[in-house]
Amino acid sequence: MSTSSTPDFAAYLASLPRVLAGAAVLFRDAEDRVLLVEPNYRDGWALPGGTIESDDGESPREGARRETLEEIGLDRELGRLLAVDWSSGPGRPPLVAYLYDGGVLGEEDLKEITLQEEELLSWRMVPREEITEHLLGSLGRRVLVGLDVLADGSGTVELENGHRVA
Repeated sequence: MSTSSTPDFAAYLASLPRVLAGAAVLFRDAEDRVLLVEPNYRDGWALPGGTIESDDGESPREGARRETLEEIGLDRELGRLLAVDWSSGPGRPPLVAYLYDGGVLGEEDLKEITLQEEELLSWRMVPREEITEHLLGSLGRRVLVGLDVLADGSGTVELENGHRVA
């Protein structure tokens, strides 16, 4: 019997702190506007993305790609990791949020968008200066950092609640 299947190990795992994990994709158009989606289950806007199904062995990159296909009907190879954000808040476990580059969508790509009607009301392209009006708190800051990383060609950024750590 392996160590990982003993009752003591299972109890140990159950005693560990819980952290949620999510992954989202930053899509832009030729005017550098960002693709946002409007969920029907909460206020505000979001990026295409969602919870990583880690219990099923899904990686952050796989989760972002799956969620994008489910939510907006686009199955795209994702670009590089732009940011990792440790986001904490009252009444919920902390969230580790991965942000990937989805690249630039052309007019034909935008015409292919098909919303998942069970979860989403609409989508829109939003210019940088309006990001924090649509994406509140750490998510808005995370997207602005992602746009900066794309513009200046720097490496992946570590964030805490949307603020750069270093």
